[in-house]
Amino acid sequence: MHVLAVNGSPNEKGCCYTALKIIEEELKKQDIGMILFHIGTDPIRGCIACRRCAQQDPVSCVFDDVVNQAIALSRKADGFIFASPVHFSGIAGSMKSFLDRFFFAGGPQRLAHKAGMSVVSARRSGGSSTFDQLNHYLHYSKMIVPSSQYWNIVHGHNCPDDIYEDKEGVQILQVAARNLAWIMKLIAEGKTPPPASEIPLRTNFIR
Repeated sequence: MHVLAVNGSPNEKGCCYTALKIIEEELKKQDIGMILFHIGTDPIRGCIACRRCAQQDPVSCVFDDVVNQAIALSRKADGFIFASPVHFSGIAGSMKSFLDRFFFAGGPQRLAHKAGMSVVSARRSGGSSTFDQLNHYLHYSKMIVPSSQYWNIVHGHNCPDDIYEDKEGVQILQVAARNLAWIMKLIAEGKTPPPASEIPLRTNFIR
């Protein structure tokens, strides 16, 4: 088994990277591998709601970039981690565009009943709102979200090793990683099939 870990920071080996490596060490102890995927620093365009993704075979975004690379990797992944730094108390801009398209292009069908969690790196504040935003995507896609003993937020700044000074944050990530591994194994060994998917009902408040 393996997880696809998406690093949504513009810094490839900054604090988000360090947080993911801490999680990777715990997953290794559970014989679970990790594919670390950095979204890069090139501009990532947002979703334009063209719905052409549903016409692709297999389902993918009509704009062929790092989003489609991650979608291809996600088809074989057993679990997921999405990490973002805090930018103005929210998800980093490129990561937001990435997630909008990654999840809209067949996300509920591709990710349903798989385990996934979010991780946030903050210099000071804004971590809780960013963590909440990341989790919206997971709940939208019927994913199983393991928790920790606190919100998955670590603190650092210019030096990635700052993360290790946040002793509580490191422990939170380690507990979250172990719970993620546990849920993944339960899903893999489960004898009861997951609930059947339903066609979502739509209620527009303005008719």
